[in-house]
Amino acid sequence: MAAPSKLVGETLGHYKILEQIGAGGMGVVYRARDNKLGREVALKVLPEDVAHDRERMGRFEREAQVLALLNHPNIAAIHGLEESTSARALVMELVEGQTLAERIAAGPLALEEALAIAKQIAEGLEYAHEKGIVHRDLKPANIKLTEEGNVKLLDFGLAKAWEKQLTASNPSMSPTLTLEGTRAGLILGTAAYMPPEQARGAVVDKRADIWAYGAVLYEMLTGKQPFAGATVTDTLASVLKTEPEWDELPSAMRQLVRRCLEKDVKQRLRDIGEARIALTDIPNISSQPVPRRVLLWKITTALALALILSLLSYWRWTRPVTQPLMRLSVDLPEFTVAGTSASAIASPDGTRIVYTGRGQDGKIRLYVRQLEQEQAAPLAGTEDAYGPFFSPDGQFVGFFADGKLKRISLQGGAPVELCDAPMLYGASWGEDGNIIAAFSVAGGLSRVPSSGGAAQPFTGLKQEKAEHTHRWPQVLPGANAVLFTANTTTVGFDGATLEVQLLRTGERKTLVRGGYYGRYLPSGHLLYVRQGTLFAAPLDLRRFELTGPATPIVGDVLGETSFTRSGTLVYVPGKAARKILMWLDSSGHGQPLRAPAAEYLWAPHLSPDGKRVAVTVLTEGNLDVWVYEWERDTMTRLTFTPGFDGFPVWSPDGKHIVFRSDRQGSPGNLYWMRADGGGEAVRLTESKDQQLPFSFSPDGKRLAFLELKPQENFDIWMLPLEEVESDHPKAGKPEPFLETPFSEWGPIISPDGRWVAYESDESGNNEVYVRRFSGPGGKWQISTDGGELGPRWTPSAARRNPVWSRTRQELFYRSRQGIMVVSYAGQGEVFAAGRPRLWAEKKDLGEFDIAPDGKRFAAIQPASTADQSGPTKAMVLLNFFDELRQRAPVGNR
Repeated sequence: MAAPSKLVGETLGHYKILEQIGAGGMGVVYRARDNKLGREVALKVLPEDVAHDRERMGRFEREAQVLALLNHPNIAAIHGLEESTSARALVMELVEGQTLAERIAAGPLALEEALAIAKQIAEGLEYAHEKGIVHRDLKPANIKLTEEGNVKLLDFGLAKAWEKQLTASNPSMSPTLTLEGTRAGLILGTAAYMPPEQARGAVVDKRADIWAYGAVLYEMLTGKQPFAGATVTDTLASVLKTEPEWDELPSAMRQLVRRCLEKDVKQRLRDIGEARIALTDIPNISSQPVPRRVLLWKITTALALALILSLLSYWRWTRPVTQPLMRLSVDLPEFTVAGTSASAIASPDGTRIVYTGRGQDGKIRLYVRQLEQEQAAPLAGTEDAYGPFFSPDGQFVGFFADGKLKRISLQGGAPVELCDAPMLYGASWGEDGNIIAAFSVAGGLSRVPSSGGAAQPFTGLKQEKAEHTHRWPQVLPGANAVLFTANTTTVGFDGATLEVQLLRTGERKTLVRGGYYGRYLPSGHLLYVRQGTLFAAPLDLRRFELTGPATPIVGDVLGETSFTRSGTLVYVPGKAARKILMWLDSSGHGQPLRAPAAEYLWAPHLSPDGKRVAVTVLTEGNLDVWVYEWERDTMTRLTFTPGFDGFPVWSPDGKHIVFRSDRQGSPGNLYWMRADGGGEAVRLTESKDQQLPFSFSPDGKRLAFLELKPQENFDIWMLPLEEVESDHPKAGKPEPFLETPFSEWGPIISPDGRWVAYESDESGNNEVYVRRFSGPGGKWQISTDGGELGPRWTPSAARRNPVWSRTRQELFYRSRQGIMVVSYAGQGEVFAAGRPRLWAEKKDLGEFDIAPDGKRFAAIQPASTADQSGPTKAMVLLNFFDELRQRAPVGNR
């Protein structure tokens, strides 16, 4: 076979070879004239090892026949195969112009030019993918740009026909590597643009093209490859192990490029058509090709237009309101408050609302309501979920469930676990592909890649401010700063401030004192809640300073708010529900006690003689322990320290109460005090972690409690106590009772001191278990269909469950149907439990504790039917941004 240089001037079939115009791992390319049709074509002369290998040539011919069926303006056409005694060649459409690689060599592309090229590449790939054809070797060298601004993809699908690596010194031009193109364990594609699964030799599909597309986008916009190395081996190592420098991309393109360059193929953008659609939402994209000869004129005129657009933008944000505020209510019949706030969030494009709801089966899950449809649909795979938040493109929803932060596509598919998380107090998905979330009741924010990975600390508590928690973050536009709520207490907002954390400098700025649930709007306003009222104040996002006074906008806001790009606000209306104490019998009927309605939190706890009830009450942002003596109808307040005093537990003799408090700078440790309110509270534990008391052993010498380490799960501990009859008992060193990778809850010691009942999510569901209190022994699962009603790993959902009867060998617990009871026999070291049966049907049951006679329960229930049913509507305010401009003018931003 003739050497490539000697082919010029020869005739191959009816093609006259005129000149060599290119060379690469797949062969040498010539300009040739078709003597039959009088046109010029490109001839790719195949390497000798391919041309002389019958098996490989046969496969190549079959591939070429399929590729010849492609007919798209952005794909260079294949006319056929030609051979002679001197060479074998592929006849292709001749595309005049420079390659994208040559264009990038002159420097990064302007966003407008890059978007026009990217859109055409996506259109060509989408056409081929719909026909089941994958390029497999997409790179700038295989993309031609014509003088008219059109894009042509070259060498489409040819990589599949190549077998082994050919010599190449430049990794960006490394030849296709393969043994047999479609079998697992083989490598094909150019090293600098091949995805991790291809580098590992796994089977590839169209998502390999999507990865290469992302690499091409990155290189167009930055002028350099996202994964580069001195050798092919170094480049492949970079593909497998490193991340590109995302900050070098324009913020408008980061999310799309990151989605294309997900190393986990299951998390990658699944269809190139999604990229094409995403490009249409990016500003300044032209629907027409950008001729190179007019590009300079476009850049020049763009500078002149920039000033005009700035003036128009200023007028737009400050002009008088032209659209009146419109209020709509959207029915959400399944809506329920779950987790840490009432959430009904709007998608960025304003077409749908996602919220937490309870179905007919009693299970809590996420629901999706298309605004143009009357009914909402449950989102499969989101059982026990709460805290939903949208991705910037609106295609995914993040949420918390089963001790994990997860995400799910609204187009379908199973949820994807992102990281372990004990709970969720708000999360925000940034344009840079990172999620900022609050996972701890007492701690700072964390950062998690949206593709999944270990949570990393993002903010730290400021001890000089006595901060207790950071919650409800919002990643601000550009992903350069995060807005969040800092608080000096766990419950209540009297100590709340709105803070901004700057990413580049690490600086923090306080924007508002006494506000929470902060959100920055594209209208230039900071929105936040104070005592149930929504306020707005103009905010300069460049200096992170308020430029005007705060104005009350909407009253009776129950939780977080969300907004759309078009200027619509969505929120859940309502007030914190006031509750009452009541007796509940096995028929499900309740008899209210005469204690006043109040904001009772968590479970009530009956004294050993059943005559008093210890409760936690929230009053004006302060949590305190109160005791209600129901026979005398007397309500006595026991604690008066500002902050969090709550979750009371009676000692066995009824003379003392143990409770959780954040006094003395504690993050929430255990304290002991007299039940009649006399004397001072005595600190029992000193830990940097949050603790919750639950039950005493019958002799009062062991206290079962939970401890939560930041970013971890609840575990069960025991606190030894001596001199428990005195007002100043001696506490020993806490001892772990049950430490597992799972979350345990509600450790209740049996009246005979032999057993401990508790909940655990070790099976994937929240179930009730029993273990021996002392000494080694077995573990027995008691519940069969969940031992809890919805999400519970939050202080606002804390409750005592299960509870032991003091008169019979019976164990009670909550389920989705109501109160369940299980009879048992505890002989020796074996706990023999019967089948659970329904004791009282009460699906909307609040927190409860069993009376000493075992015949009724003290329960907390909503004070009215309206409170009990909860909010069932979301309020939608159209033209909300215009309303803000009128009521809280922004001025010059």
